Amino acid sequence: MPLELSFGQALVVYFLNPILGLLWIIVIVGVILSWLISFNVVNPHNQFVGMIWRLTNSITEPLLGPIRSILPNLGGMDFSPVVLLLLISFAQGYVVPMLMRVL
Repeated sequence: MPLELSFGQALVVYFLNPILGLLWIIVIVGVILSWLISFNVVNPHNQFVGMIWRLTNSITEPLLGPIRSILPNLGGMDFSPVVLLLLISFAQGYVVPMLMRVL
């Protein structure tokens, strides 16, 4: 018996959940790339590295900025990506299944 999804459920399954998964990957890539740049492992002036760096920053910075304004200053440590990853995990684990039941 095939599973029949409503339009809202299909939208959540085929659009929202993959977007959240892709955002998770982009945040991880941005964090790793920032470490590699700060430890001089990769050159930020390299055209490919610069392109990836600008892409990840342009996607994650609008989400990380408000989190940074809420978090207290912890010296040189930036925990905003961790908070964003926790929020994405919460959305994937609780919000998306709740939307599936409601829709």
